[in-house]
Amino acid sequence: MPIKIPSELPAYKVLSNENIFVMNNERANTQDIRPLKIAVLNLMPKKIQAENQILRYLSNTPLQVEIKLVQTKSYTSQNTPIEHLDKFYSYFNEIRDEKFDGLIITGAPVERLEFEEVAYWDELKEIMEWSRSNVFSTLHICWASQAGLYYHYGIPKYLLDEKKFGVFSHRVNDEKAELTRGLSDIFYAPHSRHTEVRREDIEKVEELQILSESDEAGVFIVATRDNRKIFITGHLEYDRNTLMDEYYRDKEKGMEINIPKNYFPDDNPDLVPSMRWRGSAHIVFANWLNYCVYQNTPFNISDIKNS
Repeated sequence: MPIKIPSELPAYKVLSNENIFVMNNERANTQDIRPLKIAVLNLMPKKIQAENQILRYLSNTPLQVEIKLVQTKSYTSQNTPIEHLDKFYSYFNEIRDEKFDGLIITGAPVERLEFEEVAYWDELKEIMEWSRSNVFSTLHICWASQAGLYYHYGIPKYLLDEKKFGVFSHRVNDEKAELTRGLSDIFYAPHSRHTEVRREDIEKVEELQILSESDEAGVFIVATRDNRKIFITGHLEYDRNTLMDEYYRDKEKGMEINIPKNYFPDDNPDLVPSMRWRGSAHIVFANWLNYCVYQNTPFNISDIKNS
């Protein structure tokens, strides 16, 4: 089954060209099936790039998935055409009365700010509180994972001495956990962040479990025991060239930036980077949709209760 998105959305053409099964609204409306309703709160500056990345992995499922793209009203992206935002995005106040099977909150390049200093923090708090009663399972990515752990459980973030930047090996702590089922004992994932959360703080919260971590990159996947809240501290959704683009962007700005670790062959930026996380990304996103959302969300979506 395909992912259901408007045919005018840039991701439709991108994914179609990759031979990924996407379906436009007209065709989907002729099928007698309830699609999963997934909202994506896109906090990334380059929203079209983030859409392509996330929708690519949400398409790897036998389920029909209906996407609602959401942006903040308290801060408008300066890196995405306003015409694109007006056409494809909703504000939170436009969806607050709806219920969703799943919600994805993306990362954002604001981790060196205190949470309360972020321009849209009050709005994000409202959305995260709303998600407890209007969303069955919420997936928080990178900075959003830190924001979610802080908002829901008071877990702090810590500034790193240098940016955690590269592709790192991770281990699965519980091979029977639904979210990590099918992952290799050791798998890879990209990280790009200036802050971290720590195991000792998470372990104080009985409701949380650490499903995956890395000796070098630290805690990676955290989930509540009912999988209603998922926190991933890295960027499984990244494309092959995303870290490379970030590296050259910062170099051109004259910023001090190290070559991403374990990314370019022989640490040579002139070579095509190795994408060692694609399979793991497909597994984690598919597991979230299937086990954390589809297998447990009420068929009558209005029956979703507080988490």
